[in-house]
Amino acid sequence: MFFVRPLVALFIAQIFKIIIYGWKNKRFDFRRLVGAGGMPSSHAAFTVALTTQLGKDVGVDGPVFAIALVFTMVVLYDAAGVRRAAGKQAAILNTIMEEVMAHKKIEEARLKELLGHTPFEVLVGVVLGFLVGWW
Repeated sequence: MFFVRPLVALFIAQIFKIIIYGWKNKRFDFRRLVGAGGMPSSHAAFTVALTTQLGKDVGVDGPVFAIALVFTMVVLYDAAGVRRAAGKQAAILNTIMEEVMAHKKIEEARLKELLGHTPFEVLVGVVLGFLVGWW
């Protein structure tokens, strides 16, 4: 039963990604349902909901909560740090490729730039996960 709230938080976050993307871009893209990056962070919502639920239901002084908390911190760091940096690098490489291709034809696929999250996207995912996990 410990998977229900985290899955609900994940689903809500993914639905919000579609809605927010549609509102900002004036078109819906249902690929956002399974894509990485975007607002809010579903990784943050999922892990924080699990950690919150465990803290609420089994207490914060046991090893299970400690493991969940460490896992959540790693996921949050990865979402806002490592994957965000990889996305920025992909954007730079894509710009370089566009400039090179303007002078010479190169047949390389564009790199995926939307890999990570801004700190605000992670924060919103944390809040969503906490609320769903506590509920």
